[in-house]
Order: sequence, then C-alpha cells, then structure tokens
Amino acid sequence: MPRDVRTHALVLRRTNYGESDRILNLITPLGKFSVVAKSVRKEKSRLAGAVELFTLSDVVIHEGRGKLATLTSAKMLRFYGQILTDIALLELASSFLRRIERAAEQTDNPEFFELLDQALAGLNCGISPDLVSVWFDFNFLRATGEEINLFCDTSGEKLSPEKRYIWDDIEQALRLDSVGVIGMNEIKLARLILVTKLKTVANIDGIDKILPNIRNLVQK
Repeated sequence: MPRDVRTHALVLRRTNYGESDRILNLITPLGKFSVVAKSVRKEKSRLAGAVELFTLSDVVIHEGRGKLATLTSAKMLRFYGQILTDIALLELASSFLRRIERAAEQTDNPEFFELLDQALAGLNCGISPDLVSVWFDFNFLRATGEEINLFCDTSGEKLSPEKRYIWDDIEQALRLDSVGVIGMNEIKLARLILVTKLKTVANIDGIDKILPNIRNLVQK
C-alpha cells in the first residue's frame, strides 16, 4: 500500500532526469531509497538546497506502487560544506558515498547511515582525515560482515599483551612476529574504534603514533 515515510537522509548519488527532475539515491536509518525529486532543478524549487551532496536532511518520501518513490519534502539539518573546500577531503568523502551505495545495494543495514554521517561530520569539523578513513574502514567492514579478528592469531591462540604481530593477508588474521608493528596498544585502539563514536576516538592522546600501525589491517 502507498505510504509516506519521514526520516533523515544523506544523498549518495544524483542523476538528472527529464527537464527539471532528479533521481536521488538516499541512505537513511531505514535503509536505501531511490526517489525522484520533481522540479528540483528549477530555480525556485523548495527541495533544491536540502538535496545537495554532503547535506543531512529531514525528508518525507512517498512510496507508491512502483519501485521509484517520490521525495515530497526536504529540510536541511546540516551542511558539511567544509568538505568542498579541500580536494583531498572531497575525494575521500566521495569514496565513502560510493562504498556505502554499493554495500546498501546488497543489504539495508541501518548502520550505514550512522557510519556515513559520522564520517562526513568528522571530515567537516577538522578531525584528521587519516583517522576518519581508518575509523570508517574498520566500521564499514564490521557493517558488511567482514569484521577484523582482533582476539585470536592465525594459530587460534588468544592475542597476548607481551607479543608482537603482523597482519597475514592470506589467513586474514594477525600472525606472531617478534618485530611486528602490532602490539596491545594497536589492538586496543582497533577494538575501541569498533565500539566508539568517531569524535570520542579523536580525543585519545597519542593516537597519531599508533594509527599508522593499524592502517594495513583494513587496507584491501
């Protein structure tokens, strides 16, 4: 049956349609929606400002009988405009949009919306892009069912605070290595990233020294 859905949304992709419409792929706490924003490209459109990329909006979506819903209302809540001032930030943020869109095509995990919103907000408020990237990667893998094993090594033994490790790409786990760059500080940080909001992680003292050592755990 037709219904109206009110929720928060971030635009993943926009495609011009017809003379003045746009088709929008949105990620919301309820999952992914493909909607048509009618007349949004007209100069006096009330929807236009709220459906830009890197904009968090409160939206109303009308779902009819077809696959494509209609965006009937949109109000901007936050605009992450600082991202647009730096090409490196823009490229990183755009990569987040693409990855979330591809993943949401496979499963409507409600975590995708919160993950993307926190990452964009972090880039916008000046959190280190390296930290945002690593935080996003760890949590993206968890949300897509590929969470890094941070409790046992390649032999199935519990990770020890007295030992050092390296990442084994074949086994997809940490392997004992006397000169490995991964120790308990790195493991604790990685575990914390998976259960803690980005802004909280950003306030940890000395994180810049540890972060490079765990980056290769999530690089594919």
